[in-house]
Amino acid sequence: MIITLIGYMASGKSTLGKELAVKLDYDFIDLDDYIEVKENTSVSNIFKTKGEIYFRTIETKYLKTLIESKSNLILSLGGGTPCYGNNMNVLLNAPYVKSIYLKASIPTLVARLKNEKRKRPLIAHLETDEQLTEFIGKHLFERTQFYTQAQLTLLTDNKDSTTIVNEIVGQLIQ
Repeated sequence: MIITLIGYMASGKSTLGKELAVKLDYDFIDLDDYIEVKENTSVSNIFKTKGEIYFRTIETKYLKTLIESKSNLILSLGGGTPCYGNNMNVLLNAPYVKSIYLKASIPTLVARLKNEKRKRPLIAHLETDEQLTEFIGKHLFERTQFYTQAQLTLLTDNKDSTTIVNEIVGQLIQ
């Protein structure tokens, strides 16, 4: 089985994915990290030098490659991955893929992202918490229609990672 974790940036996909992989004895891959290795450059550099369209094209290509591996894998997707290139349908139509939406509230996301802006190309230009809040709110409004198609949705606010991982495992067993 391949378990894909989807959700907005800073929703906990990579952190929880690593813990879930240990608990289930699965491999873990962060799609952005995988892309950086394959392209031999950072995601932010790809955006700067080749543009978002190029990035979204290779993102879809690498997602399909990983999905076709059919191995026991926890795959953390980028926040935008489900929203482009028919990627959500790819996930939903693969019988051995389980998609999980890690849902965090706007205040939780703002709190997690406000000190990480320089590392995140999409929000690096935002100067105030109000701008960040507005940006996240608009983005979530656009992306929620994709995220909510996931087979499972877990609310992550005010929960530690162990609790969330145990909830995921509990849902997978049902």
